[in-house]
Amino acid sequence: MKNAEIKELTAKELIEKLVDEKSMLVRMKLNHAVSPLDNPNKIGESRRLIARLNTEIRKRELENKE
Repeated sequence: MKNAEIKELTAKELIEKLVDEKSMLVRMKLNHAVSPLDNPNKIGESRRLIARLNTEIRKRELENKE
């Protein structure tokens, strides 16, 4: 998911996507510990997406305070 796509989401959609992505990251980590994933780079991609979502949520919080 690109930054432009993230900016188009509403606040509610951002939070839902963040929760989904966090749970998927936990599942991927557990599955990777048991048996190696086909593409372990997906764990890093998921972490970066979570960071992007958190950044956008925080940015919107700061804009609303001003």
